[in-house]
Formats: sequence, C-alpha cells, structure tokens
Amino acid sequence: MRILFALLALLALSACGLSPMYAGGTSSGAAQGIAAVDIPAIQGRGGWLVKNALDARLGVAGQVTPQYRLDVRLDDSLEALGVLNDDTISRERRILRARYQLVELATGSVLLDATAGSDAGIDVVSSEYATIAAEQKALENLALEVADRMATQIAVTLRSRAAAGQ
Repeated sequence: MRILFALLALLALSACGLSPMYAGGTSSGAAQGIAAVDIPAIQGRGGWLVKNALDARLGVAGQVTPQYRLDVRLDDSLEALGVLNDDTISRERRILRARYQLVELATGSVLLDATAGSDAGIDVVSSEYATIAAEQKALENLALEVADRMATQIAVTLRSRAAAGQ
C-alpha cells in the first residue's frame, strides 16, 4: 500500500508543472543567460558589495559574451528610530533599496524593471566603534540579501525568456 501511495505521489508531483531552475546544469538556457549578464560598477560601498554578490551569483556558467546589462541604482539610508529623553539615539534602521533594469544589449530593450530592498535594525551603544561596526555589518548583510532577490528575479526572467524561445 505504501509503495502504491508513493507512486501516486510521484505522478502527482510530476504533473504540477514545476521544474528545476537550472535543469541541464551550466549548459541550460537559464544558466547561459544568467552568465551573459554584464554588471557595470555601482556607486558607493554598498554598490561594491552588491556588485560582488551579484557577480558571485550570476557567474554560474563561467565567462560568456555579454548579452545583457544590469543597470543598478542603490539608495542606502540610515535613520534614527529610538530617541531617549536626553535626545540620544538608541536604535537605528539601515535601509538598502535597489532599482534595477535588465537591458538586452542587441536591441536596447528593457527586459526587467524592478526594485529590491531590505532593512535592518541596529542598536546604538556607548561604544562608537561597536556602533560603526554594526552599521557596516548591517550593510554587508543587506547587500547580500538584496543581491539574492535581484539574482532570483533575473534568473526567473531569463528562464521564462529561454522557455519562450526568444
């Protein structure tokens, strides 16, 4: 009975239409499209962190002639959240937002125009060094998270484009 149930479950799962993003490995259309994305320099320390994270995530198939360009504009802000009675700040919020466009180099058409963002809370302590270190670590973590979101959306866009045969 268990074997029959397992077989039925496998049949139902295969009928749902889901397929792995990178089916076919580095030779798949999605992986080749992702590897063909050129990422120009992004301004600021946050831009450098996001670019490095994107390079690590999008270079899955090695070096390929660029077919796409990813234009990214970052907005990095730090705002006070908690203010004590003596007007000192006790908590900050770091926000990193990215507006990005995936442009096809051959035609100049914009394939994807989207935003990604994240934020983090930071405790402000009496040690200025510890607060600055926390702010920098928050930026590093936010850059990784934003790059992950961007890479996922780019992969989905290029995969659907490859599936459509364009």
